[in-house]
Amino acid sequence: MKLTKKVTAMAMASCMILSMTACGGSKPAETTAAATEAATTEAAKEAETTAAEVKEAAGGDFSDKKVGISIYKFDDNFMTLYRTELERYLTEELGFKKENITIQDGKGDQAEQTNQIQNFIASGVDVMILNLVQASSAPQVTDMCKDAGIPVVYINREPDTAEEERWASDSISATYVGADARQSGTYQGEEIVETANKGDINGDGKVSYIMVQGDPENVDAQYRTEFSVKALTDAGLEVEELLLQRGDWDQAKGQQIVQDALTQFGDKIEVVFCNNDAMALGALQAIDAAGRKVNEDIYLVGVDALTEAVQDITEGKMTGTVFNDYMGQAKTAADMAVKFLNGETVDPVNMVDYVKVTPDNAKDILDIIK
Repeated sequence: MKLTKKVTAMAMASCMILSMTACGGSKPAETTAAATEAATTEAAKEAETTAAEVKEAAGGDFSDKKVGISIYKFDDNFMTLYRTELERYLTEELGFKKENITIQDGKGDQAEQTNQIQNFIASGVDVMILNLVQASSAPQVTDMCKDAGIPVVYINREPDTAEEERWASDSISATYVGADARQSGTYQGEEIVETANKGDINGDGKVSYIMVQGDPENVDAQYRTEFSVKALTDAGLEVEELLLQRGDWDQAKGQQIVQDALTQFGDKIEVVFCNNDAMALGALQAIDAAGRKVNEDIYLVGVDALTEAVQDITEGKMTGTVFNDYMGQAKTAADMAVKFLNGETVDPVNMVDYVKVTPDNAKDILDIIK
């Protein structure tokens, strides 16, 4: 059973700006320019208040505090957006000095990242924010940080429930900030259910799909894979899995997988699920090359709401995606780091909601994330 999940005021403000669905809900809400502007204004006010309160709570001066940040690999599109926003928020809104923030590339190598963490400890950082290469390494990393007296905020790749429960039961200064991947998978499936033919393009009574998975050892990939299909079956649809293949979050691999699948299965493929937008963009290249037309004879959905993917949705080249709110998550991660520095108790898990992105709201989302 999951521990209590809490969204900070900053994350809620971000969700208010971005969500054209009720934040955390599953049905699109009607939006207008006036409503979006009002939400943006209100969210900005809340953001200012939250940042001010966080700074005031810790004395308002973090100029001498050192932050060690390690990202699992720099060439991940989503994590590039995330780390950029994280650094911006720490420096511009919370008052940390840029020279006291060290951000390192884990290069997809857990041994390399562990070495970086050891160097952070040796250099005397006050708090760490870690996007682990392997979430399974969290117990060892946590113990290293605990022994050094350094609190740690894990982001994006969630340790297992047993580890999170250990933080609470043993009063360890560790927390996880992320988004529930089950929600993102559900939203992907709902986007297919909400099409005119509910994904059954050929009318044979079932939805035939291929699944381009990220890293199967990553819990986000597991949940997105499972819950996207579950949303179809929960809606009473019969499904047929034609292919499930690992794409490692990579655009080129996504393109190759879908290219090969289209050669093998042809028109039988009605839906292409991708665990992230990078792979979906690769899938789109393969679909175009095969002469197929998204939203006419095949559907394509991703996750992350990369700018290019959202633009494709506005142009009818993708069916939908799910906004993985890197802004809300980055701000929440920084806020949790500040709480640790202030000696406050931090919940073991802090979640930020995903937002469904469809042709109805894609332009509004695009205007915000550009």
